[in-house]
Amino acid sequence: MAYLSLFLTAFVAATILPSASEVLLTGLVTQGYHLWGLFFAATIGNVLGSCVNWWLGREFLRFKDKKWFPLDSETLEKAQTRFKRYGTYSLLLAWVPIIGDPLTIVAGTMKVRFDLFIVLVTIGKACRYAAVIGAVVGLGQLFA
Repeated sequence: MAYLSLFLTAFVAATILPSASEVLLTGLVTQGYHLWGLFFAATIGNVLGSCVNWWLGREFLRFKDKKWFPLDSETLEKAQTRFKRYGTYSLLLAWVPIIGDPLTIVAGTMKVRFDLFIVLVTIGKACRYAAVIGAVVGLGQLFA
């Protein structure tokens, strides 16, 4: 059940909804759960949440001419211009708080190839969760 909870928390954390998967991951690591299981549950959940963002971005532009559309054309164009400037490889930073979720949505609006999206986002998010696990284990050994 712990792995499923972590998967779901990581999934939600990758969407525009607030969640802190690192906090749950830290607690589960300190409780002695299998590190690889935690790593894969968190990484896969978070990457799949980012895939939802990419899909939303792809579908998002269909509605840009509607009155209720949440962004004006200038804001949308500015986000797309920034994405073009920093390139597709900026998706390696999709794990970064605040900028990561919008980055994955903009990638969808920019029609980034899904296979490239998956590879880059997975690398970044896997490195982040590996670093969290490594830090918790390292600190645990330091204070043991």
